[in-house]
Amino acid sequence: MMKQILFSGVIGLFLTLVGTPLLIKLLARKGYGQYIRDDGPRTHGSKRGTPTMGGIAFIFATVAAYFLSKVITGYTPTYSGLLVLGLMVGMGLVGFLDDYIKIVKRRSLGLRAKAKMAGQLIVGISFAVLALQFQDARGNTPASTKLSFITDFGWKIGPILFVIWALFMILAMSNGVNLTDGLDGLATGASVLVFGAYTFIGVWQFQESCANATTLTNPNACYEVRDPLDLAVIASALMGACLGFLWWNTSPAKIFMGDTGSLALGGVLTGLAILSRTELLVAIMGGLFVLITMSVVIQVGSFKLTGKRVFRMAPLQHHFELKGWSEVLVVVRFWIIQGICVIVGLGLFYAGWAAEK
Repeated sequence: MMKQILFSGVIGLFLTLVGTPLLIKLLARKGYGQYIRDDGPRTHGSKRGTPTMGGIAFIFATVAAYFLSKVITGYTPTYSGLLVLGLMVGMGLVGFLDDYIKIVKRRSLGLRAKAKMAGQLIVGISFAVLALQFQDARGNTPASTKLSFITDFGWKIGPILFVIWALFMILAMSNGVNLTDGLDGLATGASVLVFGAYTFIGVWQFQESCANATTLTNPNACYEVRDPLDLAVIASALMGACLGFLWWNTSPAKIFMGDTGSLALGGVLTGLAILSRTELLVAIMGGLFVLITMSVVIQVGSFKLTGKRVFRMAPLQHHFELKGWSEVLVVVRFWIIQGICVIVGLGLFYAGWAAEK
């Protein structure tokens, strides 16, 4: 069964390594280049016209890798896997429309705020509602109405509050990845680290699943996750696809992921967190996305309350650029921060299991 994870990761990597340059040529021929804000760092002026909407490459590669791994190994897709992929594609479609309007109208703003929010709400609500359906033989649905950290805890919040909570998570993480996608390779490399962590979590939960309680040394430390192995397959496909895309997206980037990619990555990361019952843990493992989002909140809040700015520019990565750090230096150091967040998150995940054991 573990062959699925290996095949999905390798196929995802291969498809983006080979497919992204083809997408670059197609987008360049059509003139689908990035619009650069005039109020951004001056060094970004040279990026104007770089092909965007590159998220198409790793969205397609992930979906293809998932289904090809099923065909090769003879296993069937699960509801959990299909829901997470649907969330990724749906959010990617909203981002694609946003990117397309930016390109056609030659402006930094794409979809109107209400239209963009409506699209995200439709996708998010659909995912949340469906995630509470499709019970398995043990009575488990893909998602749980309990809050979760390294596993479910506390009282059930009910389906309505769950939908609201899921929407909040989807919007927050999507915007976090979107804000992080401001430097070449930054969001892509950070995402590779988190998806690698979720590959490990999925495998661990599968091995320690409550469905195998009769073979476990300590059934009290098992995980009631519906389809953990399939979540690991998707996480592996994403890790490989993003790694292949990073080859072309690293500085100097030949292509940008655009909102197509950033909204899709934020959505699928949230989907993995919700269905693996690690909703609050994702805030730690995706700590870089949270940190960058908070820098924007602090900047806007400070300016409205005091008329003063805390940072030279928000999001946070641009603050350090304006302090004189090179783009590559900012990206590598932020990757290190993200790596530390992932290590801490995995440490907490393992510590929680060890404490129960």
